[in-house]
Amino acid sequence: MDPKDSLKTSQRTALAVLGVCFTLSVLGRGLQESFTVFLLPISQAFGWDRGDVVSIYSLTALCVGLASPLVGRLFDRSGPRAVFVTGLALIGGAFIAASYAQQLWQFRLTIGVALGFGVACISNVPNSILLGRWFGKRLPTAMAVVYSATGAGVLIMLPIAQIMIDHFGWRGAYQSFGWLVLALLAPLLILPWRLFSGGSEHLEKPEAHELADEGWTLWTAMRHHAFWALFSTFFFTAIGMYAISPQVVAYLIDAGFPPLTSATAWGFSGVVLLFGMLGVSWLDGVIGRRPSVLFSYALSIVGIVMLWLLQWYPNYWLLTGFVVCFGSMIGSRGPLLTATAMKIFRGERVGTIYGTITIGSGLGSALGSWSGGLLHDWTQSYNPLLAFALVSVILGMIPFLVVPALRR
Repeated sequence: MDPKDSLKTSQRTALAVLGVCFTLSVLGRGLQESFTVFLLPISQAFGWDRGDVVSIYSLTALCVGLASPLVGRLFDRSGPRAVFVTGLALIGGAFIAASYAQQLWQFRLTIGVALGFGVACISNVPNSILLGRWFGKRLPTAMAVVYSATGAGVLIMLPIAQIMIDHFGWRGAYQSFGWLVLALLAPLLILPWRLFSGGSEHLEKPEAHELADEGWTLWTAMRHHAFWALFSTFFFTAIGMYAISPQVVAYLIDAGFPPLTSATAWGFSGVVLLFGMLGVSWLDGVIGRRPSVLFSYALSIVGIVMLWLLQWYPNYWLLTGFVVCFGSMIGSRGPLLTATAMKIFRGERVGTIYGTITIGSGLGSALGSWSGGLLHDWTQSYNPLLAFALVSVILGMIPFLVVPALRR
């Protein structure tokens, strides 16, 4: 084949792979975040405390993190098709089973454990490994697109979930989501996975000094300070973000906004998240990684302050400011952290290493959402929750101020 034709074919395949990863991420993260809409109906249906119900979401996030190294190892051994098919089967089955749940432990098993493992199979760990084979040094931009799927999923799934709950109840909504996901297994199976997993022949070769870093194992990676710096950044940032996000819709309703308006407003964060992801990745190429990451943290902090003010000044200007500042930065650091980890720990074990690092995100998400629910129950106020989130976000920023591997 002519080299130019070969390059064009490779580029088209790369875009197809990016499209598949983006679509799966929209589905997985959108369905995971839809729990923010189900929180109140489930609480009201069973009379459970907010902390008990939020614990379901916390368990989902925890399982996403704990499953990540297993998903990375499965990808290294069996390839993307086995990982993605497993993910869809778990997600579909989880929602259908949850529609019949009567006890809290049943929700924790289905929407907590099964959904968490399923989402891990179709989200950032397998996507970053697969896209790294096609985009090379452009991985931050590709991952920005995939990370923005969280926002797209929120934008699409939250209003749909609210409408379905209004018309069919939360059980009917869960059933509909479950069968929709299982129906996607057939088209997923017939995709050309051997071609997708092969990678591009036209990637730029690494520089000579970069090749010296190959050959990492999980044990040697865990002895490097960069591993724990990235782990702690994922951990504390996730605590801050997820202490707030599961309760945003309920918070806005308590502040005086109608339920559909609250769900749609938070869902609109999906639009601004796309621009936030791409904007921070663009800044990475202009002003460098560290300043770009610190800028994203500054916007997150401003967003938390605006959310705090909304309880006293419930107007659409502050609501818009919160959605833009906080919503656009949820996960905006993810593509840059992913690219940093993939560059430092390149080699045959990168899937396992990166998956283990992202346990920090899962642990932080679980601890943040669970603690946020408990703080609300104990104090009957959102102020301690918001203060807790603010301190956690600041702690997540500190490694980029002090750790040598992340300052460069």
